[in-house]
Amino acid sequence: MALAADQLTLPRVLAAQARRFARHKVALREKKYGIWQQVTWDAYAAHVRAVCLGLLELGLERGDKLAVISGNRPAWLYAELAAQAAGAIPVGIFVDSLPEHVRLILHHSEARFVLVEDQEQADKILAVRDALPSVERIIVDDMRGLEGHKDASLISLDDVERMGRDADTREPGRYEALLERGAPDDVAVLLYTSGTTGTAKAAMISHRNLLATATNVTCVDPVRDTDEIVSFLPFAWIGEQNLSVAIALQAGATVNFPEEPATVREDLREIGPHVLIAPPRFWEAMCSEYQVKIADAPAIKRAATRLALAIGARAAARRVDGRALSAGTRLMKRLAQVLALRTMLDKFGLARVRYAYTGGAPLGPEIFGFFRAIGLNLKQVYGQTESSGICVLHPDTDVRAETLGKPTPGTRVRVSESGEILVAGENVFLGYYKNAEATAKTISDGWLSTGDAGLVDDRGHLVMIDRLTDVLRLADGSRFSPALIENKLKFSPHVREAVVIGEDRPHVVALIQIDMGTVGNWAEANRLPFTTFKDLSQKAEVTALVADVVARVNEDLPGVARIRAFGLFDKELHADDGELTRTQKVRRSTILTKYQEMIEDLYAREGAPR
Repeated sequence: MALAADQLTLPRVLAAQARRFARHKVALREKKYGIWQQVTWDAYAAHVRAVCLGLLELGLERGDKLAVISGNRPAWLYAELAAQAAGAIPVGIFVDSLPEHVRLILHHSEARFVLVEDQEQADKILAVRDALPSVERIIVDDMRGLEGHKDASLISLDDVERMGRDADTREPGRYEALLERGAPDDVAVLLYTSGTTGTAKAAMISHRNLLATATNVTCVDPVRDTDEIVSFLPFAWIGEQNLSVAIALQAGATVNFPEEPATVREDLREIGPHVLIAPPRFWEAMCSEYQVKIADAPAIKRAATRLALAIGARAAARRVDGRALSAGTRLMKRLAQVLALRTMLDKFGLARVRYAYTGGAPLGPEIFGFFRAIGLNLKQVYGQTESSGICVLHPDTDVRAETLGKPTPGTRVRVSESGEILVAGENVFLGYYKNAEATAKTISDGWLSTGDAGLVDDRGHLVMIDRLTDVLRLADGSRFSPALIENKLKFSPHVREAVVIGEDRPHVVALIQIDMGTVGNWAEANRLPFTTFKDLSQKAEVTALVADVVARVNEDLPGVARIRAFGLFDKELHADDGELTRTQKVRRSTILTKYQEMIEDLYAREGAPR
């Protein structure tokens, strides 16, 4: 890149890559109606240029907010980079947000413009429009169903681009002048935190923050301009901003958009990504699915697969310990790959992946070990919105299931006397929008207080214990980490979610959500009739099935952390019910309140499983 670091903004990086690759390389690829549509780098830059100038024609001014509510598609990138080029600030909103949540964000951010994906998202805005005097324009990517709508605020993204191209013809140097005004410390995006413990806050992330994170991460795991990236996680999440925006732009990699959320797994096989980031739920579901397939396979295939996994696990363990693989182990590993492991990776669409990351919440060591055993270079990463995403990850030569890795180059990490993880570097965010008090509590002398409890081991690896607020203490003073127990429970393919409780209580209990697909298949195989999730979860046979899971988990836990009783949720936890965040993390405080009666009943039981 020819630009100096003190001149870099995301739109400038895009412009530089467009000059470098022009029409000769694909920047974006989107699957529509079963066919992959390609966008070259110069076309990518042209879309952003046209949207930017079109927004200015509509009245967008420097410092204004443009909210975006859309799934993963090129339009989000066009809008985000266009707003940044104009000196405005894009605001990410999760596509599955309820109208009231959308209203709160639009009101707080004072957004004047909103880009929505389609009629469904437009209706959310129109439903609360009277309470949002600041919103002037609703820009729609897909106008189907809205063609005859009489609301004057609605305009198609195509029309905005058309206005921008006309403006560019009249004033050809305007866009370049806008790029010159942009500065690295301008706010690049406003992202609302998940808010697992309270009201969500809007984190101001600068261009410098995002590009520093991209540089730091790719110093450890280099990304090439020939790499394929898959974009399927929300752009309102910092992890997707890291990979599909900053890293992809900086490296010149191609970003691929699956057709629908439901086709991600199928489309992964067609894309063949080289770099992939996903939350624990993605890896848990994939592992669970394969465990069920292995259990249902013919005896010979089942035995061959389990042997291959054992060989893969042994080889992975030797690499962790820094030991070279013996000739015999190398031969056995090749045999395991031929027998099963390569086929597994192919079925998952992971055969070409060089770096796979899990982040957003802890991943259980058993699931982590499964993917390492089949040969996937899966790594834990650590970061949060306020650290501009990834700031700690494993080097290839030192990947350990029990740690999060080492600070990336340019990142400093230490643990305070109270045991809190602190982070410093150019990746630390600017602060919370319109919340100086919260900013002052979070950043002190350049150090970010993460709210996470952890330690740094003798190898320089960061170990996260849990959220400071989630490390619990039993009535006798014994301390335990609910996340550790929850992840062990979720290694079972029959368990979708688990919430462990014990603060100021005599012992530990758990609320468990069964995996409807896996347990449903088990019930059918065992001729156990059921109608709904509630009906299935309340069957005595299902309770016995989960009791076996709990008993196995208890064998690996210290006495004070063993689960003495459990209950099964009679519904699936959902973000719309306030039980999960939009990034699928459990809202523990909501669960404790909403299911208090169920919890009290567990503590009143006698003769619970031990």
